[in-house]
Amino acid sequence: MSFGSRVGYRFHDVFHLSYAVMLGWSPVLRANLKRKRKSNPKIDEVEDGGRAIAIEEGISALIFANAEKHSWFEGVNTLDWTVLRTCHEMTASLEVGIRSLYEWEQAILKGYMAWRGIVKHRGGRINCDMRNRIFELVDTQH
Repeated sequence: MSFGSRVGYRFHDVFHLSYAVMLGWSPVLRANLKRKRKSNPKIDEVEDGGRAIAIEEGISALIFANAEKHSWFEGVNTLDWTVLRTCHEMTASLEVGIRSLYEWEQAILKGYMAWRGIVKHRGGRINCDMRNRIFELVDTQH
């Protein structure tokens, strides 16, 4: 599947959704949904604040650039260790720092599987089950 340079990036919020479901973490999604944890000032500043949002957006951009070089991870079952390690190190001081490289890998791969379908069909619906960490594109009819 060829998307061309940066085509489909407008659908990149699917990655933030994937991180929320698969890793239990997405300060970007929390901000977009106005679900920041304002009742705890430290959590609001550290976990949900601007620095955490910038880190997540940086990770998304890093992975997007890597995916573009590797056919958008189509048919890929394992990711480059360096990319995974970078994600883990960038978030080590945040609540998501407890997640393993394998969990990062699964969140990224599932996010890209859904993203490819959404881009191809110009939209779609995603099944998100945070309790069971299920994240999958279920409908491309919109």
